[in-house]
Amino acid sequence: MIPAKTPLISVQKLGMDFHQQRVLYDINLDVVRGETVVVIGESGCGKTVLLKLLIALLKPTAGTVTFDGKSLADLNDAELTQQRLRLGILFQGAALFDSMTVYDNVAFGLREQRKLSEREIADLVRQRLLEVGLPASAESKKPAELSGGMKKRVGLARALALQPEVMLYDEPTTGLDPIMTDVINELILQVRQRHPVTSVVVTHEMKTVYKVADRVIMLHPLARLQPGENQVLYDGTPESLKKSNDPRVHQFIEGQARERLQEMASATNT
Repeated sequence: MIPAKTPLISVQKLGMDFHQQRVLYDINLDVVRGETVVVIGESGCGKTVLLKLLIALLKPTAGTVTFDGKSLADLNDAELTQQRLRLGILFQGAALFDSMTVYDNVAFGLREQRKLSEREIADLVRQRLLEVGLPASAESKKPAELSGGMKKRVGLARALALQPEVMLYDEPTTGLDPIMTDVINELILQVRQRHPVTSVVVTHEMKTVYKVADRVIMLHPLARLQPGENQVLYDGTPESLKKSNDPRVHQFIEGQARERLQEMASATNT
């Protein structure tokens, strides 16, 4: 019998409320080392909130988040900072520093660590920029001079510069055309091939799901669940996603809005 793998990230009975609004409730999720988990679901289901809880940017209302055997709630600020240094994050809008050049954006985290010389930093910055397909001529540009796809690639290069064990992607292809969407998807695959990395990807883009996922988690808005119903509608492989018996899964992956429009009309008339 093959022993079960110990999860690198573990979420147990996780809940998150904002004032009187409950966004996540009783979420259980394990991510094993080397796995790429893609989280999908319609707007308002708590995908990005879950991602922020994984890195303790938010404190959960209930439950625990454990990273490599340590509960994030039990760590002090210094310990939490050390854990976060093991993570790379590509934010939805890339979150680049507007006043800095591309080079300085990618070098920022390396300089903050104060472990490398400026020459070593320069070598790493250029290596990471090349990995995401950006030429040396991009180094001197400011974020305002970049396209949306270039900003995403700079954000990815900055995250990879710290050689993270875990990569978190928040809507990595939002606002991109189909070709650039596929470029980002290919880069996510290449990151996994070049570096031993565990990934969690939040997206609504089904092409990303089928291209990069080892496993898919689908969340549903709590307000639209029946009493006692699990917020996780699907947890399985991308190959089995289309075979789900839940009509809400099919509506999402096929982009079918008819029943949702009927629900909205009924809510308006009550």
